[in-house]
Amino acid sequence: MNILTTTGIEKRFANHLALDDVSISVPEGSVYGLLGPNGAGKTTLIRIINQITGPDKGAIEFNGRPMKAEDIYSIGYLPEERGLYKKMKVGEQALYLARLKGLSRNDALKRLKFWFEKMEIQGWWDKKIEELSKGMAQKIQFVVTVIHEPKLLIFDEPFSGFDPINANMIKNEILDLRKNGATVIFSTHNMSSVEEMCNHITLINKSKNILSGPIDTVKQNYGSNVFGITLKGDIDKVKASLNSNYELVNHTEDAGIVKAQVKVHKFSTDNELLKQLLPVAEILGFNPVVPNMNDIFIQVVQEYNKTHTQK
Repeated sequence: MNILTTTGIEKRFANHLALDDVSISVPEGSVYGLLGPNGAGKTTLIRIINQITGPDKGAIEFNGRPMKAEDIYSIGYLPEERGLYKKMKVGEQALYLARLKGLSRNDALKRLKFWFEKMEIQGWWDKKIEELSKGMAQKIQFVVTVIHEPKLLIFDEPFSGFDPINANMIKNEILDLRKNGATVIFSTHNMSSVEEMCNHITLINKSKNILSGPIDTVKQNYGSNVFGITLKGDIDKVKASLNSNYELVNHTEDAGIVKAQVKVHKFSTDNELLKQLLPVAEILGFNPVVPNMNDIFIQVVQEYNKTHTQK
């Protein structure tokens, strides 16, 4: 079941088309990566999902029905641009924001106590936001984002400003929230985080959805026809055995063991490559080289921009 579905979303600001027929389906219980270059339209889509602004065209479904105004209480949103009141005390502000999410004062205090202890920020309750570092303030905003235990969490660049230790802590908290039943939409430029955390992605570029799907399927579909081969043999004989259907991308040698990467052209196959190598080398390992999300991101965006150059 999809917890969120957008269909044909279009949004225009003056003469700028921010979103053009964008449709996404977010499976319940997933960590869904919303990717794209700066200015692609990601934040506009997130603002529409959060009902901060409305679409000019299209529809949004939440839990299998048209989205309603009260669904906002089932969503937690951490924007890239943080918005805490600098002159307010931490505890006073956290309690105020928790009450806005629909919690009673007693429930808000209990949950804040739990989260402040978990994040080891108990001593910040009476400090003003302006006294905190950027990373410290982001911890507060993370807490008020998740305090009402929403079904859908939307994080826009959640690790921005965090040192590696606190970024890892927030990452683990996000994954724990998913394990406990939340669905996460995760917008970031950090492709290593995408590979580590996400199981579905959508790539938006120039206002359009140009790639969607389970991350494993996406990586398989964009395989580079390159194989990593570990073998025992003479590298010169290996090179001589390869005809023009194959390209030796690189290789290293250590104690008689060769590790090489060979690109197979589309008019050949990996089985034919093995037939070429077996007479001249002992094959110890043979695996496809799966491209990473950073390579796929660059490839898909560049190909789209090349074929959709505005005249």
